[in-house]
Amino acid sequence: MAEYAILLYADRDNISPDLESAEHHEHDEYSELLQTEGHMLAAFALESFETATSIRASGITDGPFIEAKEVVLGFYVIEADDLDGALAEARRNPIIHQGGGVEVRPVQGFVVRPTPHP
Repeated sequence: MAEYAILLYADRDNISPDLESAEHHEHDEYSELLQTEGHMLAAFALESFETATSIRASGITDGPFIEAKEVVLGFYVIEADDLDGALAEARRNPIIHQGGGVEVRPVQGFVVRPTPHP
């Protein structure tokens, strides 16, 4: 099995901030399904793109570095047999029919900080 990162994109003008919206609930249900099926390794929903701080050689800027129509909303990491399996899984993501898109990329390295034992 290989690991694949699935990045979620949406048009910045069509993002609902309402965490109780039907769209958000659909993503929660999809996440639970991936966990039940044993595919999901990790998932991260990001705060609004407006909260981003970018660091470049020229300095630090508040907000996204580049004005873009689409922004990254979050990402998750799955296990799949191969790229075709990862693409098939990514096509099931609700963001597709909600007007956004996904990017699928093989994970080159994966580190999780161990939880300290008391």
